[in-house]
Amino acid sequence: MSLTDSTSKLLPVLKKYFGYDSFRNQQEAIITSVLDKQDNLVIMPTGGGKSICFQLPALLFDGVTIVLSPLIALMKDQVDGLKANGIPAAYFNSSQSGEEQEHIIDQTVKGLLKLLYVAPESLAGLTNVLKEQYVSCIAVDEAHCISSWGHDFRPSYQQLGFIKKTLPNTPIIALTATADKATRQDIVNQLQIPNAQQFLTSFDRKNISLEVRPAHDRVGQILKFIARRPNESGIIYCLSRKSTENLVDKLRLKGIKATAYHAGLDFESRTKVQEDFIFDKTQIVCATVAFGMGIDKSNVRWVIHYNMPKNIEGYYQEIGRAGRDGLKARALLFHSYGDVMQLRKFAEGSANEEVQIAKLDRMKQFSEAPTCRRKILLSYFGEFLKKDCGNCDVCKNPPQFFDGTVIAQKILSTIVRIKEVEPIGVIIDVLRGAHNAGVLEKNYHQTIKTFGIGKDISWNDWQHYVIQLINQGYCEIAFHKNNVLRLTAFSKEVLFGNTKVLMSKPLKNEEKIVVEKEHKAKPIAENSLFERLRKLRYQISMEENIPAYLVFNDATLKELEAERPTSEEEFIQISGVGQRKMEVYGDLFIQEIKAFQDEKKAKKKRGSHTFNDTYELYKKGNSIEEIAKIRKLKPTTIFSHLAKLYVDGKDIDIYKYVDKKSVSQVVKAKKALKSPETLKPYFEYFEEKMEYSTIRLALSVIEKENL
Repeated sequence: MSLTDSTSKLLPVLKKYFGYDSFRNQQEAIITSVLDKQDNLVIMPTGGGKSICFQLPALLFDGVTIVLSPLIALMKDQVDGLKANGIPAAYFNSSQSGEEQEHIIDQTVKGLLKLLYVAPESLAGLTNVLKEQYVSCIAVDEAHCISSWGHDFRPSYQQLGFIKKTLPNTPIIALTATADKATRQDIVNQLQIPNAQQFLTSFDRKNISLEVRPAHDRVGQILKFIARRPNESGIIYCLSRKSTENLVDKLRLKGIKATAYHAGLDFESRTKVQEDFIFDKTQIVCATVAFGMGIDKSNVRWVIHYNMPKNIEGYYQEIGRAGRDGLKARALLFHSYGDVMQLRKFAEGSANEEVQIAKLDRMKQFSEAPTCRRKILLSYFGEFLKKDCGNCDVCKNPPQFFDGTVIAQKILSTIVRIKEVEPIGVIIDVLRGAHNAGVLEKNYHQTIKTFGIGKDISWNDWQHYVIQLINQGYCEIAFHKNNVLRLTAFSKEVLFGNTKVLMSKPLKNEEKIVVEKEHKAKPIAENSLFERLRKLRYQISMEENIPAYLVFNDATLKELEAERPTSEEEFIQISGVGQRKMEVYGDLFIQEIKAFQDEKKAKKKRGSHTFNDTYELYKKGNSIEEIAKIRKLKPTTIFSHLAKLYVDGKDIDIYKYVDKKSVSQVVKAKKALKSPETLKPYFEYFEEKMEYSTIRLALSVIEKENL
């Protein structure tokens, strides 16, 4: 099937069942490939729409699509989400009785299911079903679990190679949010799908703001962070069970709804924590890395790493649990040397100790980098970002840079001359002209022309510069090849082109001053349309016993708030509204929107009447105090009325209440404060010496006269 032919066939299905009018990233190409019965490996960031890549084809295939999912506790939520969209689905795992499992098998054989979620450990119970007459496709979710190179190696996944032998003509689609080159190759090998088409979509999650802070007074910083974001859902990742529980105790003392999650809890307790979080009964979960995989909760607004993750893959996967709905989200990482040492101890003695430590070093380098953090993340996964992202702490508080092109050329030239077979340490030893055993034994001091060309730069400073080159994507570490440094597709642009490389100088300890700029999040108005729709969504979710985001996610509510559809024809046009959801929920949400608009019109009418009453009293020559007394309002409210009436063009002698000098002062304050939306910043700017009413009147003059 060509992409052109597929568009007319697939888009109606996409809208009917999932509520979207167009595909994202490479979804359409992937779906077309699956429908053509090709094997596929899909690397797509969390929230990028991986599930649709196998769920939509499942609707068009005759048989069932079996989805291998790692977490039993989350299968019910995934199946509930499909059912909410009108898609017949079920799950099969050890939590069910024998009778329930027989019923699921019977449904599958009769062709009554389109998707069946199964844990790898439960596949043995589906032996009679794993036949090509019943199964149309196999989807392996969280496929990085297959690989020993990956960050979440899981033996039960590594035994899935038998599927291709059992179902040789059935397409397999393996999906994960994070996999470097070595992991991708390992997944393909383990699943025995060597000819799989590989789709590597952009890893760039632009909506997530990235920030790293030193780990001093972590608890205090977290409490302030949460206080600025009341009612927002978040996850805090900790290194140990004990730290999750200790942090929960401290949060609860401040009245914050938080719960701990770790492997030490029994199955029922872990399931309850997950369900309470998914159903918005718990605001925050403090968890070890055991929490989060496969969670589809779309309204997680932030993720905090109390401790440093052991590698960039894990960090990227975990922060990806925030902002799945595409709205703004935050990722905050606390960097501690103590965490690094602890993680090194954990890695010691493991089967792939060298790889784990090398990846930990990259995580440490990410935390200490003076360059755009998003660039570092993307370059790690082989994606090059030409411009800084503007949405990380480094971009918002950038260090001072210099032209480091010559330094970059020296590093890259040495990597070339040494034939890309040495790690960072040896490259630096050659640049500095070291006469140690590692250099002398390989005769680098005599055969490499760049030997000793960087004697004037210290070893630590060279390391700082090499790491910056890696972070910017001009060279990379091959973890599966003894951590040697290799060139990338962009290296030639520096060596032979005109590409200029900007670098930052290493900061001394006394220069490392953290600039924290934390802006208080705008609270959602209690009676805003969004809040009313959110409450309606929650009420529906409780009645149907499904998570609120399965009704509609926050992005859909935001669009409903903006577009305010009042008919079914308008409602179905909203992104995220499919045919079934319109039929089931449409009337309820349309009624709420109409009620809100009616109340707003009535309030506006009352407000207009209120302003007119003040204006009539003003025209009769009453003073501010007299008007306030007659109307039983405060004088500041009357000043506010006069300011609004003046802007609206009424005949108000505004300079009777505010002088031109004050107006001029407020003009300067407005520029200095970059046009704040409230009066308080002005009040503080004038050191509380200018009255609120004077500021309000001055602003009305500025608005009316375009000053």
